[in-house]
Amino acid sequence: MMKKLQQNTGAIPALWLVHGCILFSTTLVATSFTVGKAIAPALDPGIIILLRFICAACFFIPYIHWQYKLTSPSAAALFRYSLISGVLVGFFWSMFLALRFTTALNTGVIFTLVPGISSVYSAVLIKEKLGMYRLASLLPATLGALWVIFEGNLQRMLSLELNQGDLIFFFGCLLMALYTPLVKRLHRGEPMAIMTFWILVTGCGWLLVLSGYKLPTVAWMDIQPKIWVGIIYLAIFTTIITFFVSQWATLYLGPTRVIAYSFLYPPLIVLIEWLLGKGIPPLSTLLGVLLILPAMFIIQRGVKRQSTSRKQ
Repeated sequence: MMKKLQQNTGAIPALWLVHGCILFSTTLVATSFTVGKAIAPALDPGIIILLRFICAACFFIPYIHWQYKLTSPSAAALFRYSLISGVLVGFFWSMFLALRFTTALNTGVIFTLVPGISSVYSAVLIKEKLGMYRLASLLPATLGALWVIFEGNLQRMLSLELNQGDLIFFFGCLLMALYTPLVKRLHRGEPMAIMTFWILVTGCGWLLVLSGYKLPTVAWMDIQPKIWVGIIYLAIFTTIITFFVSQWATLYLGPTRVIAYSFLYPPLIVLIEWLLGKGIPPLSTLLGVLLILPAMFIIQRGVKRQSTSRKQ
């Protein structure tokens, strides 16, 4: 197996390089919450996502044609891709709508619940064992998320006083958590780049059905250049580039350890917003962010130990 990987991907890179690349990819994804917050008020959420998906699919076409030759999928394959893209469309729609009412940090924090929810879905859909380390990681991630959302206010936490944006985004995260289990369940051996391309294309189809009627009402000439820059940035850097990096890193780290990096979104968002001059959150909020970090190390160490024990 190792020889096969070496033949397909070249010499096995140093682990520090793989972790460095996935950290870079994670940072790019973290910027999407801040960029999304900046452009969310400008356009309808469905229109923003449609433009993002169209841009990403168009940028993807030359690579797909060069590497695999672009051909139409079967009706069955198109149905599979449509199920997965429906989940993504629901998530991104809720994200851009939620960012009108809540902060980038709150959405990043709530997103850290996705790996745990996804594990539960995987146990049901593909009979994947939750594992002790995944379960252990849920505690600090959940506590940290609740702490940030409720700003360290125990009374609000006990009464579950969520703002509208947090509730909308949590619903989106319930959808996003289905993405990985659905990909595993519906993948039929085709290259992941092909699958991703058609997920983007079918996503455009969903969005045209849901929001296409709004296209004639958009004042296209009034859209500021920074909004277009934001949409193109999301399409290239937080869609195409992160896809290739995550797929490459998964070959060497495995999907669980790659997904575990999503626990870094909150501290990275704090850092990004501070660098942009938006200040630092209150100490009570930072404590919640710090509570989330152990979740990543629990999963990284746990999967590494399990891999070592299997080899022995």
